[in-house]
Amino acid sequence: EVRLVESGGGLVQAGGSLRLSCAVSGFSFEDYAIAWFRQAPGTEREGVACLSFSDRRIYYADSVKGRFTISSDNAKTTVYLQMNSLRPEDTAVYYCAADYRPNSSGTDYGPAYYFDAGAWPNWGQGTQVTVSS
Repeated sequence: EVRLVESGGGLVQAGGSLRLSCAVSGFSFEDYAIAWFRQAPGTEREGVACLSFSDRRIYYADSVKGRFTISSDNAKTTVYLQMNSLRPEDTAVYYCAADYRPNSSGTDYGPAYYFDAGAWPNWGQGTQVTVSS
């Protein structure tokens, strides 16, 4: 059974940093993709960052490029989202998601392919991030 558990959210002032963690169990990272999404009240869930383990490509939403970094530990049991220079508009519930997405051909599908929230079958429970101004 695929299980994802997020942690690391909290309240931080604008300009501050947080590191979110997504503890993963029930599958091997090989040929999987792990993504972070966020959802603010009254908005749709949006893709923030994605790491494709099949081809090691990383994608970021334009709104977080240069500020957020997605990574994994060497044991491949945890995926992180380092968030720097946080802004009030980053306030949301952050979710990690996992899906089996092999890419032996190395095709660059682009961020739109990975940031379609409806296409991801496995989700964590979410962690709240609040950035005060």
